[in-house]
Amino acid sequence: MAKQFDIPFDAMTAEHLAAQFGTPLYLYDEGGIRKTARELTKAFAWAKNYKNYFAVKATPTPAILSIVLEMGMGLDCSSRMELLMAQRLQVSGENIFYTSNNTPKEDFELAIQLNVTVNIDDLTQVPVFVGALQGKRLRRAAVRYNPGGLKHGNSIIGEPVEAKYGMRLDQLAEAFTLLKRQDITEFGLHTMVASNELDHEYFGETAQVLLQAVDRVEHETGLHMSFINLGGGFGVNYKPHQRPFDVQAAAAAVREVLVKNGREDLHIHTENGRYVTGPHGYLLSRVRYVMQKHKTYVGLDASMHNLMRPGMYGAYHHLTVLGKESHVHTGTYDVVGSLCENNDKFAIDRKLPTVKPGDYVVIHDSGAHGHAMGNNYNGLLRSPEVILREDGSTQLIRRGETAEDYFKNMVWPVVP
Repeated sequence: MAKQFDIPFDAMTAEHLAAQFGTPLYLYDEGGIRKTARELTKAFAWAKNYKNYFAVKATPTPAILSIVLEMGMGLDCSSRMELLMAQRLQVSGENIFYTSNNTPKEDFELAIQLNVTVNIDDLTQVPVFVGALQGKRLRRAAVRYNPGGLKHGNSIIGEPVEAKYGMRLDQLAEAFTLLKRQDITEFGLHTMVASNELDHEYFGETAQVLLQAVDRVEHETGLHMSFINLGGGFGVNYKPHQRPFDVQAAAAAVREVLVKNGREDLHIHTENGRYVTGPHGYLLSRVRYVMQKHKTYVGLDASMHNLMRPGMYGAYHHLTVLGKESHVHTGTYDVVGSLCENNDKFAIDRKLPTVKPGDYVVIHDSGAHGHAMGNNYNGLLRSPEVILREDGSTQLIRRGETAEDYFKNMVWPVVP
């Protein structure tokens, strides 16, 4: 079945938002985010103490984080600033999973202070973590496992053997032996080997790989593992021909593996971000020019600094020309921004209805790793974020940057 690229707002709403906040802007559908969160939780209702720790890096906007917290999720933090954001939102330590890499001691100290679940990425960082712990009690700690050639990755995250993340199987026992000597209540194992994976069977296979490692660690150290974290990676079907990810089937595949191995005692966690918010975010942009060169180019007021994924990964994002949804796609265009980089393209040779200056273009599935990856290259400013509430109202949740924002951290020479 072809994907339906529905939009929870019309051209009139787009005009109103553009007049109020300008374009480009990000718009998030609150109702859609809550619906997906409910479906994810329901799929894993069988699992003991299941919790999805929403990957903050996907959409680090307080209003969005508040929604997923209200839906019973925790937060997966990958940096000091994300920990501080969680602290500012008054999130309790039990609802924070800290998965960082190349981690400095002071960041471990903050994580310990907040009493979060600390996930240690590398064997060299275990003694640094122990030094930061200084004999304090910590509720939970985990180790990140990289299965190497035992598991294939995918095009976004790459192959595990090439990844900078996680410990080899033969390093796990040494890491847990050091951790066992500390005052830590519960231990777990984490892995993350794929990003945006649409094959639900992949996650049953991931659970099997994790359980094999758990069995080896428990045998070699005498520790009892309390939880496993399957990571994120539940996919978004960005392309029209792709089927949606079957979260119920993925959860069932994981359950089957746990039952088969007699490990229903393990608490199950995931850290999906993209899956929860990705399909429910839209980048709204306006057409500045339609340009005839060797090809026909549609020049938007959005650029790669607003959404890096197409230029960075060659990622596909569907485009809709508002008000022309039913028009025949008679034109072939490259849809571009204004950066001085030739990979500043949202689409190449894309079939669209006839596009004219002033048209509004919606870039779909932009609710994760969109605004979060924004930057100020070429001196361009990051766009505002707006949320479409369930009652139909709209609310600004991050203002757009100004020239003063861009200049404020610069140290200017004294002009005589």
